[in-house]
Amino acid sequence: MQVWKMNGAGNAFAIFDARQQGFAPSPDKIREIAAEMKADQVMSIEADEGATAFLRIWNSSGEEVGACGNGTRAVAHLLLEESGVDEVRIRTAADLLRGLRADNGLVTVDMGRPIMEWERIPLSEKMDVRGVDVRIGPMDKPYLAKPAVVSMGNPHAVFFVEDVDAYDIPAIGPLIEWHPLFPEGTNVGFAQIIDRETIRLRVWERGAGLTKACGTGACAALVCAARANKTERRAKLILDGGELIIDWQRSDDHVLMTGPVELEMTFDV
Repeated sequence: MQVWKMNGAGNAFAIFDARQQGFAPSPDKIREIAAEMKADQVMSIEADEGATAFLRIWNSSGEEVGACGNGTRAVAHLLLEESGVDEVRIRTAADLLRGLRADNGLVTVDMGRPIMEWERIPLSEKMDVRGVDVRIGPMDKPYLAKPAVVSMGNPHAVFFVEDVDAYDIPAIGPLIEWHPLFPEGTNVGFAQIIDRETIRLRVWERGAGLTKACGTGACAALVCAARANKTERRAKLILDGGELIIDWQRSDDHVLMTGPVELEMTFDV
């Protein structure tokens, strides 16, 4: 079985080619692979009769999840290079996504429409998703409050802050990740609006911790920012590991994510 170590804007992945043989690791094995390969997510490419491939995704903590934007871009790159075509279709547990070649060696994934209905994100109770009742700090004067929430195939809570580097994200992230409002947990974004076309973003990923980049997190931040009229519907997202361009299209409401991918190594097991 071929294995690739890749990253997308610094978001690191261990990718197994399971199209010809089974790959059913236990949660302990996933944690072992992630630690050994220093991967934020472990993924397997599997055969799918209705798409180019099925992509199975595990966070480094061992649980299987439905979406990983940068990981999907990395796998799209592998499939595009393997086939020589300009578009591939990748099925995940969350959706059927399109991967496309972009200019300058970049890769685009059409992440579909954002999910904004509270029960589908999901939340444990009905709330206005533009600012839910979550607070960090004293109840009468919290230093973080009212994150916007959205799902990009996985749930995200986005705080808009003046200075993203002023917060102890490893300390704050776990408090939000498994807050009772999020029955399936949530990713936690800290977004600083630079201008209407630029966002600085750091993300505490559900089941992975603070990562150098999070593709679905970048999509979520842009959607929440544009919905609040803080930015345009297309912006550059500056993450710790690199930059992504997120375009929330007016024509069909789909979110396109474009960015770099890097192959670090490949080997057989």
